Amino acid sequence: MPSSWLLLATPTSANSPPPPPAATRPSLSRFSFTQIQIADVLKELQNLDPYKSAGLDNLDPLFLKLSAVIVATPITSLFNLSFISSEIPNYWKAAAIIPLFKGGDTLDPNCYRPISMLPCLSKVFESQVNKQVTDHLKSHCTFSAVQSGFRAGHGCTSATLKVLNDIITAIDKRQYCAAVFIDLAKAFDSVNHHILIGKLSSLGFSNDCLAWFTNYFADRVQCVKLEGMLSGPLAVSMGVPQGSILGPTLFSVYINDVALAAGDSLIHLYADDTILYTSCPSLDTVLSNLQTNFNAIQHSFRGLKLLLNASKTKCMLFNRLLPATARPTSNTTLDGSDLECVDIYKYLGVWLDGKLSFQNHIKHLHHLLHTNISTCT
Repeated sequence: MPSSWLLLATPTSANSPPPPPAATRPSLSRFSFTQIQIADVLKELQNLDPYKSAGLDNLDPLFLKLSAVIVATPITSLFNLSFISSEIPNYWKAAAIIPLFKGGDTLDPNCYRPISMLPCLSKVFESQVNKQVTDHLKSHCTFSAVQSGFRAGHGCTSATLKVLNDIITAIDKRQYCAAVFIDLAKAFDSVNHHILIGKLSSLGFSNDCLAWFTNYFADRVQCVKLEGMLSGPLAVSMGVPQGSILGPTLFSVYINDVALAAGDSLIHLYADDTILYTSCPSLDTVLSNLQTNFNAIQHSFRGLKLLLNASKTKCMLFNRLLPATARPTSNTTLDGSDLECVDIYKYLGVWLDGKLSFQNHIKHLHHLLHTNISTCT
C-alpha cells in the first residue's frame, strides 16, 4: 500500500473542529472514558480470528494473536494515550473497501455490496470504547423501548414478535391495521457528525469524550481494493464507519429519538428498518392517522439529514375480513409520491401478508430446505 498519503494523514488536532455546544440533560451523570486495562486488551487479542484479513496497515491478526502476551502492554498504553490526547492514529481510520458482486450488470456499481475492512487494532480499541459507551447508555436506559437494533437481549426475533403481537391483537378486536415499512437511502453513510456529537453531549458525554469522538470522525479515508490493486484515497466526511464496532451503537443513538414523532401510532426501530403502524375500527381513520404520523416521522428523519427511499418504502393493510382485491388509497411522502401498497412484505426476515396467513413465508422456507437438501445430495 502506498505509504505517502497515510504519512500525510497523521493526526493533527488543528484539523479537528471543536464539538458543538449542547445542553446536557441534568438527569444524566457525566460520562468520561476510564483507563483501559491490560488484561482486557490481552483477552481481545487472544480471541482474534487468525483467518481475518489485515487492514491497510498490513498488521495481520494472526501476528497479534500469537504475540498477544508481549504486545498487550504497549498497545494498551497507546489506547489510553488516545484518550488523553483526544486523537486517534489516522492509520486506524483508513478503510479498504472490497466490492462484493451481488448479481446483475458487472459494470454497474450498484450491483456490488461494499465490504469495509478496518485495521485490526482499530477494532480492538473500538471494542473497549464501545463497552464503556454501552454500559453508560444502558445504565441510564437511554434507548427507547421500541429500539431493538444492536442491543443485548434484543434482536430480529423479539422485534418481529412485538410487531406481530400488536397487529394480531388489533385484528382479533376486528380492527383494521395499516403499516408503513420505511426504507432509508444509505442511512449509515448519511449520519451527520455535527448532529451526532450534539446528541452525545446531551447524553452526558464529557468535553474530553466529545473531543475524542470529533477526532474519531475527522480525516477518515477509504480506498477500493480489488484483485491486489488499491485505488487512491477518498475522504469520508459523513456517516458512521462501516465495518466498525462503534458504528452500530452510534447509529442507534443517532435515530433513537425518532420514535417520539410517532404520535398515537406504534413504531418499531431495528437499525435502519422502521415500521410505523396503527389500528382502528374505521379504515378511513386508520389511513388518516397513519398519514399524519408518517408525515411527522419524515420530518424527524429530515431533521437528521436522512433521506427516505420512496421506491422501497411500502404500505400494507392487515385485516382478515377484507377482500383480497381491496386496494385502499396509499399513503404519500412529503414530496407527494404515492407509496406502493403491497400484499406481501419481507420484514426482518419474515414474509408477511395482509391476512397474516404466513403462507408465503412457509413456501419460502420450503424452497430453502429443498434447495439445501438438493445441494447436499
